[in-house]
Amino acid sequence: MQKTPTLAQKPAFEAIEPSFGHSYTYQKFDANKKNKNTIWHYHPEIELVYVKGGSGKRQIGSHVSYYSLGDLILIGSNLPHCGFTDILTGNDSETVIQMKSDFLGNDFFDIPEMKKIQSLFEMAKGGISFSGKTKRKIGEKMDILEYQSDFQRLLSILNILNELGNSKEFKILNAQGFSMETEVKDNDRINHVFNHVKSHFKDEIRLKEIADLVSMTVPSFCRYFKKITNKTFTQFVNEYRLVHASKLLAEQPLSITEVCFESGFNNFSHFNKQFKGFTGQNPSEYRNQLKTVLQ
Repeated sequence: MQKTPTLAQKPAFEAIEPSFGHSYTYQKFDANKKNKNTIWHYHPEIELVYVKGGSGKRQIGSHVSYYSLGDLILIGSNLPHCGFTDILTGNDSETVIQMKSDFLGNDFFDIPEMKKIQSLFEMAKGGISFSGKTKRKIGEKMDILEYQSDFQRLLSILNILNELGNSKEFKILNAQGFSMETEVKDNDRINHVFNHVKSHFKDEIRLKEIADLVSMTVPSFCRYFKKITNKTFTQFVNEYRLVHASKLLAEQPLSITEVCFESGFNNFSHFNKQFKGFTGQNPSEYRNQLKTVLQ
């Protein structure tokens, strides 16, 4: 049955205010303190996230993918993103640092010694995922921030940013571009779309339905979505479903047929073809390889 579009999950601009006496925000989440920010949202602060262990979805801009063995990501200013952990992630902790690009003053990052960090912030506009030794080494440094004084933590954050700026073990997640418009209404509009997909990807989502959701005609919406995400809406929804299928294959003892229908596909052969085109493997090969890696 077709669901009526709803704005119940309105993606508000997230206001982040460092506590008194601090120029940045530092938070650590674990089994006793869960990160509950699960919907797509955006904020002007640059965000560095380290997920220690576990596996889950990485949802940044129009990029959606599955990570395993933890994650280290840098998200640029006003780039929409979603929560990276849930009760099935199996991670030990999640460390989040948020800072404005001028959190140390208007001109601080203009000095010669900060050129690498300045370039890093520029690349982060598309979202960056770090891997290999960088993920392991920086992850260890972020893990011990909770034991440091405010001043030591600030120096550590600068050191971490400098090392990330020098690393070659990274991937820009929205490498083909993600051009968020400057007006707040555009940020809200794309987040409405993303959150609707997140809530209804198992159902058929008609273009008319999603265009009505953001008060646009179908042709205007298609042009708008392609301009901002560099993807068609259908491509984005299919990728979201395929990443969800990857997550189920890794985390749930479901049959591949069950995974197909739980991910919003209604044709098994079409699902197999799409999954292989997206991952390079059929679902059973993907599941078997992931078991080998995790062991």
